[in-house]
Amino acid sequence: MFAVLKTGGKQYKVQTGDVLRLEKLACVAGDKIQFNEILMLGGDTLTIGAPFVAGAAVQAEVIDQIKGEKLIHYVKRRRKHSSQRTKGHRQQLTLVRVTDVLAAGGDKTGVAEAVGTQIARRIAHNTAAAPAAVEAPAKPKRAAKAAVASE
Repeated sequence: MFAVLKTGGKQYKVQTGDVLRLEKLACVAGDKIQFNEILMLGGDTLTIGAPFVAGAAVQAEVIDQIKGEKLIHYVKRRRKHSSQRTKGHRQQLTLVRVTDVLAAGGDKTGVAEAVGTQIARRIAHNTAAAPAAVEAPAKPKRAAKAAVASE
């Protein structure tokens, strides 16, 4: 049985035992995660979602957080300007091993959903309680003057 899942803006065709390099997810090595956005299930019968297959899920185990290979972008401006610029980066990735493909009952497993780091930051920012305004205690001289002035 195979499944086509969507994560990090990309689609992956997976089977049990596959190892994937995905866009960085908010998890640590050894965690068990679940992908709920399943676009298609295959095997004996083909099930296509509209847009997702209801109740389907793919469970995976996080192997490690890694960095991809270096990507270098070189820009050179021609003729009389003689300017050059080199830019580059290493993409942060999550290495996962698919442990199970569930055709039904994926919403009742209790396994944490795989969430990208950008979504995790947004959730943490929205749920964080705003710090309460702390009032500084009144200074003794001012409190005494205020009490005398009010009488």
